Amino acid sequence: MIIVGNALVSEDILEKKFECQISLCKGACCVQGDAGAPLDDEELHTIESEIENIKPFMAPEGLGLLAEKGFYEKDRDGDLVTSCRTSGECVFVVYDELGIAGCAVEKAYFSGQTGFRKPMSCHLYPIRAKKYGAYTALNYDHWSICSDACRVGENKKVPVYIFLKEALIRKMSRQWYEEFEAVAASWDQVKQNL
Repeated sequence: MIIVGNALVSEDILEKKFECQISLCKGACCVQGDAGAPLDDEELHTIESEIENIKPFMAPEGLGLLAEKGFYEKDRDGDLVTSCRTSGECVFVVYDELGIAGCAVEKAYFSGQTGFRKPMSCHLYPIRAKKYGAYTALNYDHWSICSDACRVGENKKVPVYIFLKEALIRKMSRQWYEEFEAVAASWDQVKQNL
């Protein structure tokens, strides 16, 4: 782990390559997994206040689940996550004409109906962020459904932190990201000299 400001950053975020290939995985990260997308308390309140703006972009199955259970629940560890349909999809999943899973929250955002883009855990993926006291640990999540993203990222030489620049700035701040870029440049220099 590398300390940058108030973050503990996994070396994998510097070294692994990644470029999302949603046309190949079909948005599997919105459908598969042990539970829905992690949410924090602030996001919970934001989505609650914006849900009427998001509903027009939701699929009928998601609206049914929303009416029955709400948009969030606690997972087996007691953490807040988005509710999931029995078939695995997040409550906010909508499919396009090619069968690719997308996000109703993000569709509402890009349509100018909400200022909330999507849960941070989704925007930041494959990085997972977790608070430990005053620090935020940023770890790279290895998941086989992202093998195409890893292959393309490797071919294009796109580090995870560059692919996720916008999300990292949203999570940590522009100043933090600039400091992290300087650390990454030093890291690359050290690696080349080994």
